[in-house]
Amino acid sequence: MDGTNLEEFEPPVEVRVARSLDDLQRISVVRALVYMSEQDCPYDEEFDGNDLAGATHLIAEADGEPLGCLRLRWFNDFAKVERVCVRKHHRSGRASRALMKTATEIIRRKGYTRYIGQVQAHLVPYWKRYGFIHRVDRGEFVFSDRAYAEMEARFEPHPDALTDETDPLVLDRPEGDWDRPGPLDRSVRRGASPTQFDEREEPEVEPAD
Repeated sequence: MDGTNLEEFEPPVEVRVARSLDDLQRISVVRALVYMSEQDCPYDEEFDGNDLAGATHLIAEADGEPLGCLRLRWFNDFAKVERVCVRKHHRSGRASRALMKTATEIIRRKGYTRYIGQVQAHLVPYWKRYGFIHRVDRGEFVFSDRAYAEMEARFEPHPDALTDETDPLVLDRPEGDWDRPGPLDRSVRRGASPTQFDEREEPEVEPAD
């Protein structure tokens, strides 16, 4: 007889894109607990200036309690997975699996077929479980007092990848939530307002020769 699967009795892990200052605060707390407290990472190295520079943050929660997080940054033809961390007493694998699954879906929906991650050298076998390949040719490198290796994953193009031919309102929807109507979809019912033209603000016209 198989033993009891404790995960069946635990609240489900939900992963969502961070969209508010409160979400970013929750993420900051998780990262501070993992990187600053457990790994003694200096503040300026953990909060490196990239959090608000076009990055997408994912947060994993159970019953509203933040368990883990992940950061995505976007480059020309690849995405970069960063700051993957889970709080100490929640490392059963549920949160990390959910984070990576959601991250992969978002990356592929945005049209990327390749992404990389810089992982602590001892975690290379773990990342291989998610389809990453160790880029041995890149060697190991060191920052924040730890040795790192570069990993790479490649995927087939997503069948519903976003392109410049995608419906304009779909492209305007909240990040990672492209399959549901967003705020601008709901505004369509109001129609277009009449153009207001103030004769006192006539555009300047170049004089004719």
